[in-house]
Amino acid sequence: MVDENQNNVDFGYKSVKKSDKQKLVNYVFNSVAQKYDLMNDITSLGIHRSWKNDLINWLAPQGNQNLADIAGGTGDIANKFINAGGNSAHIFDINKEMIEVSKKKYNNIRNLEWTIASAEDIPASDNSFERATMSFGLRNITNRNKSLQEIYRILKPGGRFICLEFSHLENDFLKKFYDLWSFKIMPLIGDKVTGNKEAYTYLVESIRKFPNQDELTQMFSQVGFSRIKYRNLSNGIVALHSGWKI
Repeated sequence: MVDENQNNVDFGYKSVKKSDKQKLVNYVFNSVAQKYDLMNDITSLGIHRSWKNDLINWLAPQGNQNLADIAGGTGDIANKFINAGGNSAHIFDINKEMIEVSKKKYNNIRNLEWTIASAEDIPASDNSFERATMSFGLRNITNRNKSLQEIYRILKPGGRFICLEFSHLENDFLKKFYDLWSFKIMPLIGDKVTGNKEAYTYLVESIRKFPNQDELTQMFSQVGFSRIKYRNLSNGIVALHSGWKI
């Protein structure tokens, strides 16, 4: 796990200056934004839709709840939250291209708003939202602890945060197949679909460098979350982490 106090931070398997990581991540997502949803369908064989449904089912949106969807990308979670009965959703994402894709998809959805903003400095007041989510975004953030602190800050007391992120497989046999798919096949698909093989090489490497389930649980605890639980999906390819602001 990366020491957030050091001058360098991981960018896939590379070590880069903290000041450089966000620019590099922006380049990755600028280059793939228009094909991001298609690539998710292809590289996960469509299973990402089920993972996102599992997040929403565990969150159990209610009509009096407003959602902050951090690093909300192309908007799937925010849209699902509203359709499942939530009152409103606000997508915060640092990448303008991803926000533009989201607006094209969901501009007709009621009570859905967008703001271009860093997850490390969320432009929202303390105690503003009943619920917060982050889907496949935390591993791309330079200072993950700062982002978790910000999410905790904007949640109301009694609020809940669920993070959906790639994690660490439980099964060694499946891990061998998963590594073959990830390192050999996904970058080739990325090259064919988006024209950027390096972007998907980075995304695969970033998954392997990300904290495991127990380490992320500890990170939740360090910023103040309580009643922390996680659920492995697809044998730990991804995991849902849930925490409450008491």
